[in-house]
Parts: sequence; C-alpha cells; structure tokens
Amino acid sequence: MSEISKVAKAAGTSGAATLTSRILGFIRDASTAWLCGTGMAADAFFVAFRIPNLLRQLVGEGALNDAFVPVFTEKLVREGKAEAEKLAGATFRFLAVALIVITVLGMVFTPFVVKVIAPGFDRIPSKLELTVYLTRITFPYIFFISLVALCQAILNTLGHFFAPAFGPVLLNLSMIFSIYFVAPFVEPRVLGLCIGVVAGGVIQLLFQLPYMSVRGIKPWKRLSLYHPAMKRILFLLGPRAMSTAAYQINMLVGTQLASLLPAGSVSYLYYAGRIGEMPYGIVAVSISTAVLPTLSRQAAKNDREGFLESFGYAMRLMLFVTVPAAVGQIVLNRPIVTLLFERSAFTALSTTNTASAFLFYSLGLCSFSAVPLLTRPFSALQDTVTPARTALITVFANVAFSVALMVPMAHRGLALATTLASTLNVGLLTYHLKRRFGKLGGRAIVFSFLRTMTAAAVMAAVVYGLRLALIGDVKLRTLDLLWRLGFCIAAGMAAYAMAARVVAREEFGFALDVFPFRRLSRLLARLSSVFRKR
Repeated sequence: MSEISKVAKAAGTSGAATLTSRILGFIRDASTAWLCGTGMAADAFFVAFRIPNLLRQLVGEGALNDAFVPVFTEKLVREGKAEAEKLAGATFRFLAVALIVITVLGMVFTPFVVKVIAPGFDRIPSKLELTVYLTRITFPYIFFISLVALCQAILNTLGHFFAPAFGPVLLNLSMIFSIYFVAPFVEPRVLGLCIGVVAGGVIQLLFQLPYMSVRGIKPWKRLSLYHPAMKRILFLLGPRAMSTAAYQINMLVGTQLASLLPAGSVSYLYYAGRIGEMPYGIVAVSISTAVLPTLSRQAAKNDREGFLESFGYAMRLMLFVTVPAAVGQIVLNRPIVTLLFERSAFTALSTTNTASAFLFYSLGLCSFSAVPLLTRPFSALQDTVTPARTALITVFANVAFSVALMVPMAHRGLALATTLASTLNVGLLTYHLKRRFGKLGGRAIVFSFLRTMTAAAVMAAVVYGLRLALIGDVKLRTLDLLWRLGFCIAAGMAAYAMAARVVAREEFGFALDVFPFRRLSRLLARLSSVFRKR
C-alpha cells in the first residue's frame, strides 16, 4: 500500500469514528443545555471542564503526540520493534508518575487557577465557589485522558486508528448517561456531569489497553521509568506544548475575557465553539493525525519527494472538505443552533447570541483546520521550536484582537479575534515551511482551493435559496425544523458534489478514496453480479 493510500485509509477510519463521536457530542451538549441552560451552573461547568482540557493539550494529546510519534517512528524504522516497545513502555510509566504530581498540584491550587482562568467570577462569590468545587472534581480527568493520548499515539504509529478515534465516543456516552441517571440524584445537579467526565476518562483508558497489548506494548510488565530516547521526547515536548495548544490558549483567553462580559457570554462561546468543532474534529484532526506517522516515516528515510507529496495531498483534501463545511455553517448558522439547543433553559435570546458567535467562528474554520496540518511537517522533522514561536506570536495577537473587539462587539468580538489569530498563525507557519523547503507545491494547493471555492459557491446559492423557501424566520417545531434543515444540507451536499465533479475532479477523487464510497460501490457491484448469476 502506498503512503498516500495509507493516509487516505487512516483518515477515513478516524473520520468515521470521529463523526460518531461528534454526533454523540451534540446530543451531550443538547442535554447539557437542557440541564444547565446558559446560567451560572453552565458557566461554572464549562470553565471547570476547560481547565483539564487545556492541560491535556499542554501535557497530553497534542503536544505529546507530536513529540512522541516522530521519535517512536524513528526507533521502529532504524532499530526495530523491540527497541520501540521499550521506549513506549518507559514513556507510559514516566508520564503516569508525572501526571499524578500534576493532578495533585492542580487540585490543591484550584482556587488560584480558576481566578486566573475566569477572573470575572470573583465578583460573584457563589459562582467562584461552585467553579472551584467542580474543577476539583473534574481535575483527575487529565491523568486518564493524557495516558489515553499516549496510547493513541502508539497505536496510530503502529497503523491502528479505529480504537484511538473511537475513545471520545465513550466519553460522550458517559456524560450523557450521567446527565440523565446521575445528575438527578446529586446536588448541585451539574455535579453529575463532572462525575461523567472522570468516568469517561477511566473507560477510555481501559478501552485502549487491550489494543496495546495485542500489538506487544505492555507498559505494566517492566519496571524501568527511563529510556535514552525519552530525553529527545522531553526536549521536543516543551516547545511543542505551546504550538499544539495555541488554539486552546486562544479559546481560554476568550473565556477569561468573556467572564468580564454579561452572564451567559462564556456559554455562548462554548456552544458556538462546540458546533464549529465538528468539521474541525472530523476533518482536520483526522487528516493531521493520519498523516503524521507517514511524514515521520518519510523523514526517517530522508524521502523528501514523498514527504512533500503527502503534505500536499493532505492539505488539498482538508480544504476540499472544510471549505463547503464553513460555507454551510455561515448560511445556516441560526437554524443549526436553534435545532441543536433551543429548548427548556436555552431561550431564543441564547440562540441569537450563540448563533452570532458561531458565525465568526465559521469564518475561521479553514484556518483552524489548517494549523494542525501545517505543524505536522515540523513535528515529523523533530523541529518543535518553529511552531512554538509562531504560536507565541498568535497568542499575543489574539489578546490584542480580543481587547480591541470585545467592547464594540461583546462576545462576538472574542470569536472574531480567535479567527483572526488563527489566520495569522496559518500565514506564519506557511512562511516558515516555504523558507525550509522552497517549493511546497503551493501553486497546486492554491488552484485546488480556487476550484473548491467555485464548487462551494454553487452550493451556497442552492442552500441559501432553500433556507429562504423552507425555513425563513418563522418559529418551527423541532421535527419540522429537522427535516427542513436536513433537506437543505442534503441538497447542498449534492450540489457541491455535482459541481466539484466538474470543476475539481482530482479533489473529488481524493474524497472518494477517504470515505468508503468506492469500496461500498465495489461491494454493491459484486453483490449485484452474484444475484444476476443466480
């Protein structure tokens, strides 16, 4: 199997599992909106949940993945599986010890951390007290989810992508279960959600371990906490933590400043961000995760031509999927928010404010999606300093944009600031990649983007017309809105596919390779031939 085929297959597997997770994530968020609305309890929970999630990015999932995979791959390629297994086991045990220390310190200093993350909560003592309490309950999640992230990095490098991508499904199921079957029996009810978060982390880790064991990685068998190659991983980990977490840090800045705005602002940004994360998670995360082991192998073999080909393929594929997703979100932003959240404690005013934030996040979807993909070549080459520098500039830019825009635009300005900062990050990373490699195949990527935009413009016209005709500004019942919005989306996808088949044939073929359409069509053809013979 060629490296491009491996990327396509891995992206398809990860994308399918992530799609399932995102659908359940929307059910989870709709259930959370039903339970908490956009009031004090919701703001407290979202801050409590964001703190371990940010630390997960800094210590675990993103940074560790990018620091560990290239070194682990190099061991596999140059020294064999036995030496790579020793490295994996030692890293797992070392990380577990470090995470215990981080978790204990985090729970001890929770009041200080919360005041830094959400300084505006200090004005309402009851809100601050609730946030501190929920954060302490949720904090152990970082221990389990960071070990899960290491398991995912190991399995992805060994060519297994399903179990790592399926893990978040288990977290969402745990949280949904906790909302309906734990929250009614605890006080405050939002505590049930925090219990579901921690339980979800435990379940995810237990789910990964058998897949590790089958592939010979058994970190519980040996006693060593150190491997010589860990020095290189730790060296790469520090700078990479900043660059990997740039998006999360920007979101965190938004949370800090939103806590100074009227009540509900934190929740508006959270719900809007969650909707925007669906295409980001399915496409950007899946493709960037799938391409990193390939780029690392090609870097270890000094295959420059293959390296650039894999990167160009991944970038064009990402744009082909995220551009229409962004356009669709812009055209249908309010109906989407209404369908997903507007019920019970989530009022029409909550919908209006969430939809306005969602619009500005949608404008930056392509930028958000490009950042993790642009950092992968640096990670594969074991260069973590360059992305860290661009991330640091981006964080300062985001603060400046946020402060400038939050007064005239309130929470909407914070969403727009995140988009502008991410776009700046894309420009800086592209500049440094071009300096390092010279020709990146940029002309092919630009023309691919223009072809994709042409097809997306056709889709936008179709969807906008259908929205006016079917939805308008009339208040609709949930089921009525569901079929009307579903028809708009389905018609838009069909229009985009037909237009892309004419103006972006190569990119259309990329999508067919990733998603199982061709395999499904071949299977149906075989079944049809069997029945005809009978």
